[in-house]
Amino acid sequence: MLEIKNLHAKVGDKEILKGINLTIGDGEIHALMGTNGAGKSTLSNVIVGNPAYEVTEGSITFNGQNLLTMNTEERAHAGIFMSFQAPIEIPGVSMTNFMRAAVNARRQAQGKEPLKSTDFLKLMREKRKLVEIDQKLMNRSVNEGFSGGERKRNEIFQMAMLEPTFCILDETDSGLDVDALRIVAEGFNKLRTAETAAIVITHYQRLLDYIQPDFVHVLMGGKIVKTGTAALARQIEEQGFDWIKEELA
Repeated sequence: MLEIKNLHAKVGDKEILKGINLTIGDGEIHALMGTNGAGKSTLSNVIVGNPAYEVTEGSITFNGQNLLTMNTEERAHAGIFMSFQAPIEIPGVSMTNFMRAAVNARRQAQGKEPLKSTDFLKLMREKRKLVEIDQKLMNRSVNEGFSGGERKRNEIFQMAMLEPTFCILDETDSGLDVDALRIVAEGFNKLRTAETAAIVITHYQRLLDYIQPDFVHVLMGGKIVKTGTAALARQIEEQGFDWIKEELA
């Protein structure tokens, strides 16, 4: 599904990614771990096409398409979704109107007719149940006055509505209590299929207890320096990253 080769990227004059190689197949969940500043969020922003990040070398192929020739909107319509570490507020735009516009924009890009109001509201009811999100939030402005858990739950709800094929969860567990983490993770797990894939960026093992990855990668200094199974994440939880640094020394 996604193939990254020798990816280099910078922000301003600072090079952050220094040769990322990563292949993700259909149905696979890849966890990405590493210390602050290692390049985890930079990689996710490059994949979704954030214009603040400049790719200087390498390639990203998504389902046979050259991702680097596509703008952010085109990547979203192609099936790429990112759950942000700190979801922003959009005052004056209700969740219902926001989601209707997003869903119908994707349908238009796919050559489909817009959903009728009754069909859209039925879809919203079905997807809300997945992440146990209150109907009252649907009438409020996007994320305005939402708690941290509600914002993260809302991100998974948006993912459920848009039905992407490739998702990036960028530290979705940040700031969540145990109950909110479980609800968000269970909602994500209900959306997993054999045709979808994801990158899960996290500092902690606890999220990976719920979202069990097929592969765990450690990013240091802008490169993937170690890859393993879920056991690698448990080892990092117990021992930190110093032992990996010692291996590389």
